[in-house]
Amino acid sequence: MSDIILKLDHVGVRFDALKAVDDVSLRINRGERRAIIGPNGAGKTTLFNAITGVVRPTSGRIEFDDRDITQLPPHRRAACGISRTFQITNLFPSLTVRQNMELALRGLKARKFSFFGTSELTNNEYTQAERALGLSRLGSRAGALVSELSYGEQRQLEMAMALAPGPRLLLLDEPAAGLSPAERVIVTDVIRALPAEITIVLIEHDMDLVLSLVDWVTCLNNGQFLADGAPAEIRENADIQNVYLGRPRHHA
Repeated sequence: MSDIILKLDHVGVRFDALKAVDDVSLRINRGERRAIIGPNGAGKTTLFNAITGVVRPTSGRIEFDDRDITQLPPHRRAACGISRTFQITNLFPSLTVRQNMELALRGLKARKFSFFGTSELTNNEYTQAERALGLSRLGSRAGALVSELSYGEQRQLEMAMALAPGPRLLLLDEPAAGLSPAERVIVTDVIRALPAEITIVLIEHDMDLVLSLVDWVTCLNNGQFLADGAPAEIRENADIQNVYLGRPRHHA
């Protein structure tokens, strides 16, 4: 078995004349913590969409765990062990935390559209849900309505729902966006404490958060690969400073 869990070769996503992702190649190892950074419009979320099957690449190849998934639909990729969160929360506010977890797990099953049988979780699924809530620090909030949760807790619930199926690859799209400083600390601690066997790729604009969490950083610009490196290298990379972090200020 290869050490590489996710491989992208010359992946492109084109919308008419717009090249949202342009000839991007990546190698991500099992258990790695990787950040994808870049300015707005760099193609980061579109790249996530290509990996998860929300959009089909117009060129290139994507492999997950040595299997070509380039043409697989999203539910087949999820069944392979890929899970994600989104920039904007997508929850059911009138349901409880536990009921949202049930829907997340039920949505992965063949019976999800069936009117026959029970909608209750199996013992194994219940264990999966409880474990995911614990990992996301929401175990004590399982009976609460989602509408009663703080925004930070809602982001934690999204992570719990993504973790419930037991993914091997977890994609987090701006998990700390819109959070207060205190909420950011909690979400950062949750991500840092996730099991080492889960490979994590995250998009995030909070550079202090990113560089404290990951082993490797890839920067995109205008849909293209710009640079990558360890966090310390990224801090000193002049190209990234120019296009994303801002030019260093020089004092007279």
